[in-house]
Amino acid sequence: MTKIRIAVQKSGRLNQESLSLLKNAGVSIENGKDQLKASARNFPLEVFYLRNGDIPQYLRDGVVDIAILGENTLIEKGQELKIVERLGFSKCKVSLAIPKRIKYKGIQDFQGKKIATSYPNTVKNYLAEKGIEADLHIINGSVEIAPNIGLADAICDIVSSGSTLFKNNLKEVEVMLSSEAVMTVSPKITEEAQQILDKLQFRIQSVLKGQRSKYVLLNAPNEKLDQIISLLPGMKSPTVLPLAEEGWSSVHSVMDKNTFWDVIDELKLAGAEGILVCPIEKMVL
Repeated sequence: MTKIRIAVQKSGRLNQESLSLLKNAGVSIENGKDQLKASARNFPLEVFYLRNGDIPQYLRDGVVDIAILGENTLIEKGQELKIVERLGFSKCKVSLAIPKRIKYKGIQDFQGKKIATSYPNTVKNYLAEKGIEADLHIINGSVEIAPNIGLADAICDIVSSGSTLFKNNLKEVEVMLSSEAVMTVSPKITEEAQQILDKLQFRIQSVLKGQRSKYVLLNAPNEKLDQIISLLPGMKSPTVLPLAEEGWSSVHSVMDKNTFWDVIDELKLAGAEGILVCPIEKMVL
């Protein structure tokens, strides 16, 4: 029986959120401690636990069919690999940072400077676009200490909260790119594995749509029903049911969580009452 092989990060936040996504998509992983490979009990899938930076090469070689990894890693080590789904978690930035004491005037400040980084290709391409030449020191691991010990004038690294920079007396001055977890596919994926990927991707899309949406129920006076319905995007159109109290209807709809509060304010002004908001586990379209 054909199985699709998926690579995920060996440990850390990306590992946890990747496995959580698969679980929410109905894929149950037999995951023992310190395993490098595990199988799903209820779906034709094998999980390979790999170092994030090694995953692009495994995809190129066809050792794995698909992978969940940070877009920043893909940009650094596998730009030619195809992204099939943006997953919306593990968001971060790849940024240039300098010591706090130094006044920053602009990107030209990096001309001829030493930059410590684990992302040499990303830095090189970014600076080349700006017409800047710098001396790159490749460090695998923590780069934040480099300016403090005189190894570099600046660093390029992943920035999430910024707390690590703060602790090391550094400040972010240039955001080179924004990143999130993505699903990417091997150029050597077989037709049989692609069919399994289509099924898995359908499930994942249903989970992601649910996470990005809210289910809304409200009461509306009938004379303002058309105005209230016009404010609700819904999937096709809102569901409208008559209430026991004459002249009122119950309206059910789905809205994007990113625009939720703005729409709620407009609904209240239009006369909506008793607005209830519920999370959506999955949304199958």
